[in-house]
Amino acid sequence: MRFGIFVPQGWRMDLVGIDPDQQWDAMNGLARYFDEGDTFESIWVFDHFHTVPAPTEEATHEAWSLMAGLAATTNRVRLGQMCTCMSYRNPAYLAKVAATVDHISGGRVEMGIGAGWYEQEWRAYGYGFPSAKERLGRLREGVQIFRDMWTNGRATLDGDYYQVDEARCYPRPLQGTTAPGSKLNGIPMWIAGGGEKVTLKIVAQYADYANVDGTPEVFAHKSEVLRKHCEDLGRDFDSITRTADYNVFIAETQSELEDRFRFYEETLRKGGIPEARIESNVAAMRRGPAVGTPEQIVEALKGLAGMGLSYAITNFFEAAYDRSGIELFESQVVPALRG
Repeated sequence: MRFGIFVPQGWRMDLVGIDPDQQWDAMNGLARYFDEGDTFESIWVFDHFHTVPAPTEEATHEAWSLMAGLAATTNRVRLGQMCTCMSYRNPAYLAKVAATVDHISGGRVEMGIGAGWYEQEWRAYGYGFPSAKERLGRLREGVQIFRDMWTNGRATLDGDYYQVDEARCYPRPLQGTTAPGSKLNGIPMWIAGGGEKVTLKIVAQYADYANVDGTPEVFAHKSEVLRKHCEDLGRDFDSITRTADYNVFIAETQSELEDRFRFYEETLRKGGIPEARIESNVAAMRRGPAVGTPEQIVEALKGLAGMGLSYAITNFFEAAYDRSGIELFESQVVPALRG
């Protein structure tokens, strides 16, 4: 199994209590730690503007600005966003941004892309909140624009949602053809979401990586839906790497695990999250597959590997404050799953 990891950027309330003038050092320090090791193949950020589980005045650093900064300060790890919202930026412009960051990084960008869902954030920034049909239509057209600009150097499309006329992307990304059987040349494409009629069909058409819900039952079901779409389109199902995101709460004892959850609760409270939101959020976190002792997490991820999961993107809430959970995961979980 392959592993990636999120760098805290504030969206998950994971920079609370760190002064704004020290937050870049905290993020970049972790990125360089991951870059210097060999556990994590990739580092990731979220493409959001307001915090969750509720909007607050705490920091949320912008994803593609971080991509450019981290591209310049790291050397090995690949750089992704899980996931960029198509409608937040014109897709021709975004294709150009991604190509530039690919050059800054020496060809290490991963394009995570999705239709978007955070309604409060959409409306706050003046994007409205279009229907799911429109958001998915924008996703499909935007992905086509990406493909054309990265492979041909230019794109023309008179779509329902986007119109571009000889939009040029020079220099093209450094990266060439990705996964065998992929229809996309250039930056590897991660399409996130589990919509069975539209999103997973777009995955079958364009994606190198599928990113879906990582709970066992849902992962297995979405995988079979994706397989059917691939069969219908003549795409090799195995050419798409199946991935999922995991909030990791790891400890060697139950007492230490409770300490991690207690710190999570206290940090959300300090950041101004309402008590009802804290309670529901903690309850959801406790149900995740990557919660428990190293042995329990290994067992859960091995089961998912048997269902076809081959790339886990991990998130450690406490990463900016305490690396002990990451170190425990690196020393006891990863070797068992790589072996």
